[in-house]
Amino acid sequence: MKNLAIARRYAKALLLIGKEDGQTETYRQELDGVAALMAKEKQLADTIANPLYKATERKQVLEQVVGKLSLSKVMSAFVMLLFEKGRLVFIGNINEFYNVLADELKGVARASLVSATELTSETVDKIRSSLSKRTGKEIVLDVQYDAGLIGGIVTRIGDLVLDGSIKTQLLNMRESLKRGERA
Repeated sequence: MKNLAIARRYAKALLLIGKEDGQTETYRQELDGVAALMAKEKQLADTIANPLYKATERKQVLEQVVGKLSLSKVMSAFVMLLFEKGRLVFIGNINEFYNVLADELKGVARASLVSATELTSETVDKIRSSLSKRTGKEIVLDVQYDAGLIGGIVTRIGDLVLDGSIKTQLLNMRESLKRGERA
């Protein structure tokens, strides 16, 4: 839990810098790139974080990597700060929090839509539009399919879950029958 608080704090700090200089989207792309590289090249990330190697040597390796990535001055300094503070291992979490905060700043909400069957693009657009009206935000929809739902859809926007699946309706009906309620 403490690690998430640390990641959130660094993400907020970077977002504040991005708001000041108008580069929030640039920093998002650069941070995505660095986080993806560290996730993909596990050996590199482990080497940079390994205290068995001299800090100066690890720093040189990181500086070379940052140089090859052609990052902005702010992002280069941010990555080096994370290294200096021993927080580079949290870059994946920092990236996640940064994306959420940058989306909030832009008025964008991310939602997931799970359907029992494949939906037409028209239907997905109507659902996106409806969710956008309900939340007052632009919706980025992640559409997935799960035949286990039997029918209907389940939508999640943050903590809000809109469950219109037949599976859930059947489960609710069964619970009502167990309790002796009338449908």
